[in-house]
Amino acid sequence: MAISVDPPATTREHLAKTGWTYTFLSDPRAEVIRRYDLLHPNAGQTGDIARPAELLVDPTGTVRWRNLTESYWVRARPEAVLEAFDQLTGRRAQEPSFEPEYSRAAVPRCISAASRST
Repeated sequence: MAISVDPPATTREHLAKTGWTYTFLSDPRAEVIRRYDLLHPNAGQTGDIARPAELLVDPTGTVRWRNLTESYWVRARPEAVLEAFDQLTGRRAQEPSFEPEYSRAAVPRCISAASRST
């Protein structure tokens, strides 16, 4: 999932242009972004934005691993995320860590933090 301070309409437009198929959370008030301590104050053209980060969050909502950077151009390598996942789950690197969900329709999804109950 990705989180952005952009409003839902902007996020939907961005998804349509990029073709990305994973879920985006539109969080214009940065409520969820603040909960995960990802706020980058005044770093955007019009104010606050989310810091570039990758997180592994367990089913209870607890962050088990995170990678924070100062530049949105810098991201964790997929191998690093998979290694962290394997360590957290006790799996060995040669075992498959997870199976991608191919059964879901590849349709971009945008949800709004304002429309979700907390």
